[in-house]
Amino acid sequence: MIDAARLTDIRAREPERIGRAWQKRSRRPLHGDDGRLLIVAADHPARGALGVRDDDAAMASRTGLLDRLVTALSRPGVDGVLGTPDLLDDLLLMGALEDRVAIGSMNRGGLQGSVFELDDRFTAYTAESIAAQGLDGGKTLARICLDDPGSLSTLQATAAAVTSLAEHSLMSMIEPFLSVREEGRVRNLLDPDSVIKSIHIASGLGASSAYTWLKLPVVDELERVLDATTLPTLLLGGDPQGDPHDTYAAWGAAMSLPAVRGLVVGRTLLYPPGGDVAAAVDIAADLVHGSSR
Repeated sequence: MIDAARLTDIRAREPERIGRAWQKRSRRPLHGDDGRLLIVAADHPARGALGVRDDDAAMASRTGLLDRLVTALSRPGVDGVLGTPDLLDDLLLMGALEDRVAIGSMNRGGLQGSVFELDDRFTAYTAESIAAQGLDGGKTLARICLDDPGSLSTLQATAAAVTSLAEHSLMSMIEPFLSVREEGRVRNLLDPDSVIKSIHIASGLGASSAYTWLKLPVVDELERVLDATTLPTLLLGGDPQGDPHDTYAAWGAAMSLPAVRGLVVGRTLLYPPGGDVAAAVDIAADLVHGSSR
C-alpha cells in the first residue's frame, strides 16, 4: 500500500528532500543495448483528464494511481515513466525512479474541454528544470488546429522547448496531431494523411532536431506514415477502448518498422480490463524488448 501520510509529511516538513533526492537518483542510459524503450505515461490528470473507458474518475485517486505506477515500474522491461512534477516527485520519494528513465511532461495548460484547450500553455516542467533535476528529457503535446489561433502559441512554445532541451543534450519528445474542434470538443485527426502532415510540422520545430523524438498514434497505413520521418518514434497507447488483444497485435506488428523505437503507454497498461497491471505491462514489455528482457 502507498503510504500517503508519509509523502504528505515529507512535503510539509522537509520539502528540500525532493531536490536532494533528484540529485542523488541513480540514472541509466536513455535506452539499452536493443535501442528500444517502454515508457509508462501518467500525465493525463494534470490536464483534467481523469477518465478511463466508462469511468470518468478512474484516475482521481492519487494513491491508486501511484500504486499502479509502482507496480508497472517494478516489472522487467519497463524503462521508465513520463509525468508531471507532482507525480514524479512522489515516485522519487518512494524510490521508484532509481535506474529508470524519467521524462518530464511540459505543457499541460490546455485543460480538457476548456475554450483555451488548444492554446496549450507550458505549465509544468521547463527545459531548465529538467536539466537541473537530472531528468532524461521532456515531452510536449502539439495539437494543430487550423481554425484556432491558440495552436500558434503552442507551436511557438514547443519550438522553444525543443531548442532549449537540445542545448542541454536532452530528448525532446513531441506528440503532434492535426486537430479539429467539433461542438466544443477537440478531436484529433487519425487518418494517415493527417498524421503525416503533423509529423512534418513537428519535425521542423526548434533550432535543432538532434535530440527530437516523436510520439505517434498507431494508425492505418503505418508503414507509409512513418516513411515521413527519420526521427526515432515511440508509439502511443491511445485511449483504451475495444479488445486489448487487438491493441497488442497492432503494437507488435509496428515494432518491425525502422523508425519505431518502442511504446509510451498510460491508461491501457495502468487500467487494463480485469485490473491486472503486471500482466498487461509484461505483454507490452515482451512486444518492445522481446528476448532481450
